[in-house]
Formats: sequence, structure tokens, C-alpha cells
Amino acid sequence: MLEIVFSDNACGSLKYAQHIGTGAYPGDCIASAITVLHSDGSAPTEEELQQAQQELEKNERAVWEKAVPMGGNPADVYGFALCLSVGDISTEGFFRKRQATLDQILSTFSNDTQAASLLQEAQEALQEVLSRSIDGEPIRIWYSNQPDEACGLCWFMAQLESLRQPYGDVVLIPLPPTEQRGNTVVRHTSWSEIAPEDWISYLPLEQPASPAFCKACAQKWHALQRENAPLRAVINGQLLSVSETLYDSFIVQEIAQQGDTFQEAEVIGRVFGRYSLGISDMWIAQRIEQMIASGMLEPVTQPGKEDPVYHRLLKKIK
Repeated sequence: MLEIVFSDNACGSLKYAQHIGTGAYPGDCIASAITVLHSDGSAPTEEELQQAQQELEKNERAVWEKAVPMGGNPADVYGFALCLSVGDISTEGFFRKRQATLDQILSTFSNDTQAASLLQEAQEALQEVLSRSIDGEPIRIWYSNQPDEACGLCWFMAQLESLRQPYGDVVLIPLPPTEQRGNTVVRHTSWSEIAPEDWISYLPLEQPASPAFCKACAQKWHALQRENAPLRAVINGQLLSVSETLYDSFIVQEIAQQGDTFQEAEVIGRVFGRYSLGISDMWIAQRIEQMIASGMLEPVTQPGKEDPVYHRLLKKIK
């Protein structure tokens, strides 16, 4: 079974889900504990970091020992993290234009984006998947209403349609937007949020993709390519071409809650965490860059050499 997901996080988590709980706990699941500043801004002590590390490992060990492996081969998991909800998606020079978009988005974190090598790997993976599908191997697609995953589903169906010959069966697993766990209702945005030990619980949701559904998805992708808007979003369950300013009101609303000078990262974190819009912190940072270019905001400090661009203070321009 070929497994298709549309983010790097989901790809890694699904591969881990295949063997989690198999054998003894490996003891190397956690590279390092998360460093969190105290409320007064001071850094934790070495002893506090060590205690946090031990607590994390204890929790991970407990998860491992209770987990049921999903099975499968990590080599059969393919992640297409193409950020298809953003930027130029027109047919001609598709992957070249993807590189330009990814270079712009990833520059939020680093000047050395490695977008070219990532896209080369994606093209090779796509050809491998299509070839294996022609040979009759079945495909399972994990998708949701998160814009990149919704776009990914339609894009992938268009790739299958382009084969113009029989290919393996296709099954789908849509991510439920909410689920109840005990007395708590958990809200999901995308498969990238799903922990490795939880993937197996979604297998009963598998459903076959009918030829009509596959065709409708491919047609939707072709329509989006013709419209070629700067942004795509899921609104009332519909994948639509929209203006790049669609989410700006949420960003402006959070900026309004800040003082005249504020941490850009704090605003991004609030928008990302509070509204569950299905967009990345990178897109929010890109929109704030536009607000700076328009004269609405002004940088007060510059980020460190190794820091993301949004690790800085901004000032409101009145």
C-alpha cells in the first residue's frame, strides 16, 4: 500500500506510526527537551533542563509501551509538501514556479532554503508513485480540509488522471475535524498534528475513491490552475481561489491588541494558535512583511543571524 500525505510532519509521523510499540523502547525518540524561558525571561538551569528531558522520556516510554504499530514499510510513505495553497500553480513550468514560491516562504527561516533539492526529490517520488500505481499497487491518501492537504488531494488526482491508463485502487482517509476523547472534544486542522500512536485509530475511516470522485478532484485542480490565484482556501467546505489578503483581518486584530512596540513572533503565535485557520506561521510572516512594506509597521530590531526573520520587535506607524 502506497501512503500519500502532504506535509513533512505528517510523513515523519506516519512512518513512525508503522513501527511504534514494536519491541523495546529505543530510548532515542527525543533529541532534546524543549527550552522554555521562565516568566521573568530568564533561561532554565541545566538541572531544570535535565528534569524536563527525563519527564519527556518517561512520557514517551509510556506511549511506546501502550502503542499498537500500524504496520507497513516506511519506503511506501510519500510526502508531497508542496505548499499548494500558496502561489503560482499554473501548468507551464509548474515545479519551477513551486521553487520560487517555496524559496519565498522558506526564506522566513533561512536564506539557504534548499527548495530546489526538496522539489527534485518530490518529482522523483511522484514518478516512482505513478510507476508503482501503474503496476497495480494500491494507494491510500490521507487528506483534510486544511488548504495544502485539500489542494494536495486534487493535485494528486490530476497526476493519476494524466496517466491515461489503468492504475491501482485508490482509497481515502479524511481527517475528522473534531473527535471526542472522554469528556474532551479535540479539534484537528491537518494530519501533521496527529501523533504517531494515533494514526492506527483512523484506519476504520478508510473509504474507496470512486472514479467519479477522482475525476471531480482532478477537474477541480485544473480549474484552480486556470484561476491561478495567489492563495487557495477551504470556505464552507469548498476549496476556492481567494485573495491573498483573506487572513489579514485576523493578523490586524491581534496587532491591535499589542502595544506600540511588540514582538512579531508573539502576534504570529496568537494568530496561528487562536484561530485554527489552517495556514502556516510562514504565511502569516509573509503577510506581516507586506504590512511593513505598506508602511503600517516598522522593524525596531533585527533578528539574529540564525533566527527566523520574525524574531524581532516591530513598531506601529500611526
